Amino acid sequence: MGIGDLGSSAYRFVEWLALAKQRYWQVLPLGPVDDWGSPYSSPSAFAGNELLISLELLAEDGLLDSGELKQQFDHTTDDAPVDYRAVFRKKMAFLKQAFERFEAGRVRNAFDVLREEFELFCEQQSWWLKTYAIYQALVDLLGNNDWPRWPRHVLNLGIDRLRRGGFDALGTDLPGELGKEYRFHCFAQFVFGRQWEQLHRFALERDVRIFGDIPIYVSYHSADVWANPQYFFLDEHYRPIAVAGVPPDYFNATGQLWGNPVYRWEVIQSEGYRWWIDRFRAVFRLVDLARVDHFRGFAAFWSVPASHETAERGHWVTAPGEDLFTRLTTTWEGPWRQLPDGRKILPIVAEDLGHITPDVIALRRKFGFPGMAVLQFAFGASQVDAFLPDHVAVDTVMYSGTHDNDTSLGWFVHEILPHPQLHERLRRYCAAKAETISWDMIRLAFESRSQIAIVPLQDVLGLGSEARMNIPGTPDNNWRWRFSFNSLSEAQAERLARLSEDSGRNTETAILSPVRQASPAKP
Repeated sequence: MGIGDLGSSAYRFVEWLALAKQRYWQVLPLGPVDDWGSPYSSPSAFAGNELLISLELLAEDGLLDSGELKQQFDHTTDDAPVDYRAVFRKKMAFLKQAFERFEAGRVRNAFDVLREEFELFCEQQSWWLKTYAIYQALVDLLGNNDWPRWPRHVLNLGIDRLRRGGFDALGTDLPGELGKEYRFHCFAQFVFGRQWEQLHRFALERDVRIFGDIPIYVSYHSADVWANPQYFFLDEHYRPIAVAGVPPDYFNATGQLWGNPVYRWEVIQSEGYRWWIDRFRAVFRLVDLARVDHFRGFAAFWSVPASHETAERGHWVTAPGEDLFTRLTTTWEGPWRQLPDGRKILPIVAEDLGHITPDVIALRRKFGFPGMAVLQFAFGASQVDAFLPDHVAVDTVMYSGTHDNDTSLGWFVHEILPHPQLHERLRRYCAAKAETISWDMIRLAFESRSQIAIVPLQDVLGLGSEARMNIPGTPDNNWRWRFSFNSLSEAQAERLARLSEDSGRNTETAILSPVRQASPAKP
């Protein structure tokens, strides 16, 4: 319905993964996205993305009319790029309608059960839900998310009461429209959590694990910064003093200026890393394994004055990553990952690409986290020998490409073919032809020495640059690709299954695809 959701299309994809003998489904961060669709600039480090809620499943619960849904969404093309503004406008209207029916009690026999589940959810998840729901309620009522410009009495009230949760979990003691908007956002999170839990259980029953993602930074316009300004480098007017990014790199000659406020690690450290431990706790409510984005930022991060227009003139600042992960390991009550030698480690994969120094490697290895390798970087202009299939370290997750790379076909056409030297390097490992390159890269990833191999679904489909998910450093026209099941076949699943068996990866192979795949047409 304009975007992939947690309904029938997601279940169908899990079944396809099981047929293909894949054991991991890696997804982008599951939090709400920003105005450009980016899941790495979310208004919450804890909440789920309401746009992924299946309206069809809400209709099955008696909260929406299926005929009206069909009429509103039938015209949507399954494989068209996501139009986030249109999806948000339509989907939120239906979610509001479902909430009104839920509040009024106009539900079939499931009402009492849903009410009990909702109240239990609000109580159990109040440790993050209250902050997110009240923040979003204020955004809605005030008409903007630029919280430092909110009326002073609202900010003062927030500091004294709302940020600290001085109201009950159901918001019954919040006044008028504020209470109603608060309960709506609690309801949306309840529905997301309920639908995701059912899908996750379905996947595990088919031996498919969810491989999630933890962005290192949060958006300035977020409930997290609003509620915890002391954790970030902000001035007396709550405006950023320093922001995050990376120096000039493979993707951008002037670096990448992400704009997220950087952490005051000494304050977070003084509170026992409670906020960060809660973040890991929240993510592992949803997933079985998680990629920690920009892992090098836990050793040292690139800090850029907020007034700068590029990331070129930043500086490195040391971070207490070793202390954080020691505290996390010693207090962890969540899932563990069993290694072949019997050791147990946190189920974390370190995204250690880019400007990696010995301290980053030492931090990763101290805690046993696998790193990442990207085949495109092995054969492209950077020629990273350590990422070659026969050179890559065993404690690695191998990718043909990630969401930040072009597809294998697009990369081959635009980066390899114009350069005979690079083309010849690639030819040592495969045919290096446009018509076979996508599956050649999949095969090389599967046959590598890495613990786990992951490939983008775009490569399985043999798509070119038109299907690229993200171009780092550019805000527009990213995160919009989606697929329809008209392009996905049993033959492709069988081919992946054979390749998994032939390469000995029956249990440790993965497909990387965003959750937001298109819903199939109704029969």
